Amino acid sequence: MIRPIDKEDFEQWLVLWEMYNSFYKRKVALETTQETWKRILDSNEPVFGFVFEKNNKIVGFVHYLFHRHTAMINNACYLQDLFTLESERGAGVGRSLIEQVSKAAKKMGIGHIYWLTHESNETARKLYDKTAKNTGFITYMKVADSQQ
Repeated sequence: MIRPIDKEDFEQWLVLWEMYNSFYKRKVALETTQETWKRILDSNEPVFGFVFEKNNKIVGFVHYLFHRHTAMINNACYLQDLFTLESERGAGVGRSLIEQVSKAAKKMGIGHIYWLTHESNETARKLYDKTAKNTGFITYMKVADSQQ
């Protein structure tokens, strides 16, 4: 079952969130994790999330946000985080979560959904290559001077 993230999901979500961050070898401060959680639950924020629940256990999540786009009038949808338990990979959980985001975007009049993954994430890329078009763009990131 796929449903919007609810405040009661925090403990299960947190376990998956930490696994997700560990997978990408990134450290996310507790303060940032708590703020992310608040944003997902805040109806005034443009950040949303769904969970995939199986046998009363959350086995995957997706976070996404809507934002302005300079090359189109309608907003775009950025699928920021997608994670499933390793035991659920290849079972349709990730694909279902992507499709749920697609439905939510369509409901908002948004037809453009995009996301990133690391080139080494072969398992996810197999799904993404079947689900969407690889645009060939390369991502760069610079830390703002005030952040260094």
